[in-house]
Amino acid sequence: MQGKGMYLRKNNLYLIIFFIFLLHKSLAAKEAKIETIKNYLGDLKLFSASFIQINNGSLSEGKFFIGNERVRVEYINPSKILIILDKDKAMYYNYDLDEDEFFNPKDTNAWFLYDMFNSLEFFNDAELIKKENYLILKKIGINQNIRFKIDVFFENAPLVIRKIEFFFNDQYLSLSIFDHKYNETFNKKFFKLINPSRLN
Repeated sequence: MQGKGMYLRKNNLYLIIFFIFLLHKSLAAKEAKIETIKNYLGDLKLFSASFIQINNGSLSEGKFFIGNERVRVEYINPSKILIILDKDKAMYYNYDLDEDEFFNPKDTNAWFLYDMFNSLEFFNDAELIKKENYLILKKIGINQNIRFKIDVFFENAPLVIRKIEFFFNDQYLSLSIFDHKYNETFNKKFFKLINPSRLN
């Protein structure tokens, strides 16, 4: 009996070691996939895509453009609006009213769109979930004392960004992304923080 108990304990120890090994392997694979996604986002320079935005029930559509250091967002419907984002400065321009406003993106909910594509550290503590053919990168954090949650959806093979969901202050913003274009050529004035009516 004593030999049987020792045999069972030895087998249990092997099982525990085996499961720890599998868990470690799974975590390592997940971390590697997160690094791949972070590199994919960081490499999206000279890139553009169209989007449909839902913001607390209201619908908008437009395009966004990723430059080397700035992000440009053009809303085309229901209003024609331009937003250009830098790390700590941004511009809002309403074409219909010919009005511009300069602001710190960190003070608005636009900051995450800049950080996602320009800061590889942004997703350092993110969680990765696989759902059907999608990978979902989930991040929870605090910006300007406001708690936020962001979920970014990617097609898995090949890796393509498809949707961003942003939750903050009981508000919800969703960007469905399509019509991806890579290696775009932009005019040197395209990302300038200047009222577009003064660029000509």
